[in-house]
Amino acid sequence: MPNNVAHFSIEADDLARARRFYEAVFGWKFTPWGPPDFFLIRTGTDDDPGVGGSLQPRQEPLNGSGNRTFECTVSVDSIEETMERVNKNGGRITMQPFIIETVGKLIWIEDTEGNRVGAMKYIETPH
Repeated sequence: MPNNVAHFSIEADDLARARRFYEAVFGWKFTPWGPPDFFLIRTGTDDDPGVGGSLQPRQEPLNGSGNRTFECTVSVDSIEETMERVNKNGGRITMQPFIIETVGKLIWIEDTEGNRVGAMKYIETPH
């Protein structure tokens, strides 16, 4: 079995604000599930489901010892359009576009909750 990412969690201080950010920037869908203030995240479609995740309250205050999350990179169709949506929706670009030879173009962003996430336009390879 490959070591694919099977699930990710985003911790946030303001769940509604974080949800609006990810809906607007990546088009993700959120469904309330389980305990109060817990949402399942659907990143893909029926044909291409992507990786499932969750949005939940931050477990510890975001200070020197708070959760800094697992580093994830989201595959996007356009770095430029993603940057525009990040800026428009309260996030911030923390690393300008960087080319990784044979892989694609990468940016790092900070969401509305101070979480860092990568966005990559992968090089399309012939099948």
